[in-house]
Formats: sequence, structure tokens, C-alpha cells
Amino acid sequence: MQAARKTTVRFRERSELLDFLLEVSAGTALTLDLDQLLANVAEIIQKVLPYDVFAILLYHEKRRILRIRYAVGHREEVVSNLSVALGEGVTGTAALRREPVLVGDVRNDPRYLNTVDAVRTELAVPMTARGKLVGVIDLQSTRVDAYTEYDRALLRLIAGRVSIAIDNARLYRRVDRQNRTLKTLAHISREFSSILDLNELLGKIASTMRELIDYDAFSILLVDREASVMRHLFSIRYDKRVKTDNVPLGKGLTGAAAESREVIRVDDTARDPRYIASHADIRSEVAVPLVVQDHVVGVMDLESDRMGYFTDDHVRTLALLAPQVASSVENARLYQELATRERRMQEDLDAARELQRVLLPDADLEIEGMDAAVRLRPAREISGDIYDIFEHKDNQTVIAFGDVSGKGAAAALYGGLMSGLLRTLAPRRRRPAELLRALNEALIERKVEARYVTLCVLLWDPAARTFAMANAGALPPIICRGHEILKTRVEGVPIGLLESREYEEVVFQAQPGDTVVLFSDGITDHLSAEGLEYGRGRLAQVLRANCHKHPDDLIAAIFKDLDKFSTTAFDDQTVFVMKVK
Repeated sequence: MQAARKTTVRFRERSELLDFLLEVSAGTALTLDLDQLLANVAEIIQKVLPYDVFAILLYHEKRRILRIRYAVGHREEVVSNLSVALGEGVTGTAALRREPVLVGDVRNDPRYLNTVDAVRTELAVPMTARGKLVGVIDLQSTRVDAYTEYDRALLRLIAGRVSIAIDNARLYRRVDRQNRTLKTLAHISREFSSILDLNELLGKIASTMRELIDYDAFSILLVDREASVMRHLFSIRYDKRVKTDNVPLGKGLTGAAAESREVIRVDDTARDPRYIASHADIRSEVAVPLVVQDHVVGVMDLESDRMGYFTDDHVRTLALLAPQVASSVENARLYQELATRERRMQEDLDAARELQRVLLPDADLEIEGMDAAVRLRPAREISGDIYDIFEHKDNQTVIAFGDVSGKGAAAALYGGLMSGLLRTLAPRRRRPAELLRALNEALIERKVEARYVTLCVLLWDPAARTFAMANAGALPPIICRGHEILKTRVEGVPIGLLESREYEEVVFQAQPGDTVVLFSDGITDHLSAEGLEYGRGRLAQVLRANCHKHPDDLIAAIFKDLDKFSTTAFDDQTVFVMKVK
């Protein structure tokens, strides 16, 4: 046959064969990348044993099956779906016996698994390393008796050289995956801890899990001991959010995980009586208990339509990640409850004052390209005025400044909620109009009767010296350039009042020395003993006279003039000054 003649001629001398085998060893030792290695093996074999159809099948020890890992000439659906049990077909027979199998005419051999009609000859050679089965090299030709006993011996020699390399590449891949998983887990822990919005957190957990484990269904259930059920908090199936029934405590695989406090893995759900059928396609499942402070608070559940899909590596990854998921979900759930019970906390003045102290930045602010300062004078013990800054990696800074409707503890508590939402949303939505839209949606979801927020958001770009501004009912900033007051027109509806609000965004080109002043309505609405308002005009006069000063000194001048006008404040008074360097 042609294939036999080629190899016989090539290795006329024993030394030529040895040189070729050294070439095989050297060629497969060049890389630990499994995909590249298998491609190299296919190319090496093609040089000496021409084939029409080629495959390298790797052995899955736990499931005791062979799966195609690299192929030439096979249809895509065969590569994706074919699994061969030990002893099944020509390749399975070679794997079981650990011996090469050569079939000169597959039409006369009942073991042949017909994947390509034109095939006539098949040669399958097992690969072993360290006493264990690695896989099978499978060659197929459209000619009868395309391969000889010589070819079988040669392919066996090649398999012996490449099997160690393939096993090493698989081991390296497993270790590399574990290292990447540990790094991912550390990143995930930080990211989960920063998300307080429960819906956002659950979506983030689901998408992160998908990156680590390619599941078909994912759920998080919370234990409700009063109702004796496990409530589905979040469920996704084939990339779509779904609503599923609650599970009675102690029932199903999730109930077993909650009771045993251990990971429950089932390779074949059809054979486990505990399984509660939720979808006809599901074949395997893993349920992981979520424990916080030694209490099982819920279960994280993953399902697959592939039998025996979840591996030991998957279980280890889930076990490592479960404590962070549990604490993050519990924190976000408690935060959500806090928002809905805000009215009950109105009398907790000390806690509200401490909350405000933690949430509001210090008076001495550091903003790239500017000198800045802020000062707050509450009308009562605590204030409903809010302000915050958020720096991004490119030195751009988001400045938020606003006022909560009402005064005192209730306003401060609502302001605390607002600050929490700002810290959750601002790092991911830097454009002012987009941030206001997201904040409005979040407050509408947590709507509190007669509560809303006026808020002005600025995005400062020190490289371009520009302010992008969007406003939700707050007083627009006053900009002082030299002794001139520049007017800025930026308007919008307060957030937390109306659904589906859009906000306009304007850009102001600043110059060195420009002073931008943000102020609450407690400044302009400040009343004299005669009942006259302090007003924007008088504030502008003070700014013209003191615009050249440092922000701290300018704020001091404003409050000095306020006190000269009247010493009685009926509303919170806050001034935020920024001077472009």
C-alpha cells in the first residue's frame, strides 16, 4: 500500500527511525499548550502515516469515557457530541486492552463506529503515561488495508513518545486553571463586597459563576424557617431569568445540602430519589450550602444538561467561593431591608449622625487639577445635604452635590441611602446624565412617600479642563472667572419622584483660576430677621469680592456674610468650592 511504502522507504536504516523518534520527542516538548501540542502531533503523524480522518481522544477517568479533543476530517457535531466508553468501537477496544487495534476493512468489523461513510481502514493506538491511560490516537483512511503492521508498530512508538507530553500539558492546564481560579476568587471577593444592590449582586454572582463553570441553570435559595421553605431568591435557566417554586425544607438536593451543610453533587439526577424534577433536560446537579456565622442561610445550586458534568475542580471552586457569596448576599439583603424600614430609624439620631460622618468626605478634598474645600452647617443635629466625590483611574472625578427633601434624622437617613447608592453606582456610571438616570431608577424601586433628592453631578476631566454637568432639581453652580460671574443653565427633575426620567448634560470649558461654587438652598433661602431672603444676587457679590481666595477662605467669607445677614438658620447650609489650578 502507498502509506506502508512511504514509511518503509523513509526508515531504511534503524538510525533514521531513531532520529525521527528524537524529532517527535523534541517537537512535542516545545510547548505545554495542549491545543498547540495536539496540532503538532497531528502534523508529525501526517508526515509518515497519511490519513483522511484523524482524531486524538482523551480519557476522562472519572466518567470512564473517551472524548475527541483534536480532530481532522470529522464533522463538528461528532467532535462535540461523541463519547466512547471503554471497550466500545475500535478506539474503545484499544483503550480497554491498552493495545493497538488495526482494522483493514471496517465494513467487516462490527466494532466500527460509523462517523464517516467513506472510511475503510482504521488504526487506533492507546497512549499511556505513568501507568495510566491518557487517550487514543485514531487514524482512518478511505482505502482498504491502508495501514500495515509496520505502521501499527510505528504509530505505537510515536504514541509512546507523545503520551507523556500530552499528560504533562493536561496537568499544566489543570494547575494553571487552579491558579487562575484562585486569582479570580480573590478578585470576586473584593467585587462582591462592594455591591449592595441585591438584584445587581445576584446578577453579578450568576455571570461570574458562568465564567468559572459553564452551567445550564443557576439558582440561589434562602432559608425561611418560619415558613419551613427554601425561597428561590434568584434563578436563571439557559441565560434567561425564570421564576421557580419554593422548595420545602429538607426536600430535594438543595434541602439535603442545607441539612448536611455539605456540598451535594449528583452525576445522574435520574438515579437520585432526592432530585425534584424542574426541567426535563437536566442530567447533573451540584448544591452548595451558604453559611454565615455558623448558620445555613441558603443554598447555591447549579445544574447541567450533561451527565456527570460537575468535576472535583468545580466542587472545590464552589466550596471556596460559597462563604463570600453567602456573606455578600446576606449583606445586600440586609441593606435592602434597611432601605424599606427607613422610617423606623428616624429616632436613631446617634446612629444617623455616625452614618453621616462616615459617608461624607472630609472637608479638605483632594481632586486632581483643583484646590477644593467643603463646609456643612446642619440646621439640626444632622443634615439632609449630601455630597461625595469618586475618582476614576484616568484621574477623572465625579462630584455629586445635592439635598434630600425634609430635615433632621429622616432626611439624613434618606441621605445615607442615597450615599450608599452613589457609592454603588458612581464607579460604573461616570457620565453625569447616566448616573442620575440610574440613581432615579434605584430610588423609584425603593420609593419612600414624600421623599426625593435634588442632585447636581459634575464629571471633572483635568486633562481637558472640562466639567460635564447634569442636574436633577439642584441649584446650578455659580462659576466665577476673575470678577465675572458666568451663567450655566442645566436643569432636570429631582430623582426619586418620577419614573423613566432622562437628564440633559452640558459641558463647560474651564480656565485656570476659575472658581466653581456648589451650594444648597439653605444658603440662598437664608432669612433675615425682617423675613428677607439672602438670595443668589448677594451670594454673587460675595463671590466677586473673594473669588481670588483659596476655597477655604472663600467659604469662610460666605458664612461670615450669612451670619452678618442673620444668625438663625432654618435649613441645612452647605458650600462646596473648587478652584481650577
